Amino acid sequence: MKRRKFIALLGGAAGAWLLAARAQQRAMPVIGYLDTRSPDAVAGRLRAFRQGLHEEGFVEGENVAILYRFAENQMDRLQELAADLARREVVLIAARPVRQPQAAKAATATIPILFVLAEDPVGFGLVSSLARPSGNMTGVNFLSVELAAKRLELLREMVPKARRVAVLAPFMAITAGC
Repeated sequence: MKRRKFIALLGGAAGAWLLAARAQQRAMPVIGYLDTRSPDAVAGRLRAFRQGLHEEGFVEGENVAILYRFAENQMDRLQELAADLARREVVLIAARPVRQPQAAKAATATIPILFVLAEDPVGFGLVSSLARPSGNMTGVNFLSVELAAKRLELLREMVPKARRVAVLAPFMAITAGC
């Protein structure tokens, strides 16, 4: 009888050890994705986002999870959606363009927030400087506004008599008087 108790105790201890070891495994990291638009409107960007993660070794559902939050063009929902991601303690919030990072910044000071902007992140109060962003915000700034102004300035120097300039770009056409 003592032998059976010993084997049962040993088996129970091994089972408990396996459960404890399994409980100590790191949970899959969760990334939060915040956007003002609908999933259909950003389908191409989502594919590129997932592809970029895949190139870095992160595959959705295998070794990373993504929580998507879409405001469906209802800007007043952004704060609520950002707060939801912060409550869920995601490891990162990906947000673009300006309103999403602002909402995410208001929701958390600890979760890293990644943004992509054409505008000046310092001017919008997202970071303290481009050289040293500080806080939990970081990202990419294309300086599009500044570069567009510089390009027009150079064009004016090259063609001083030009009175009207047309710009053709993917998905937009802009005309401006000089």
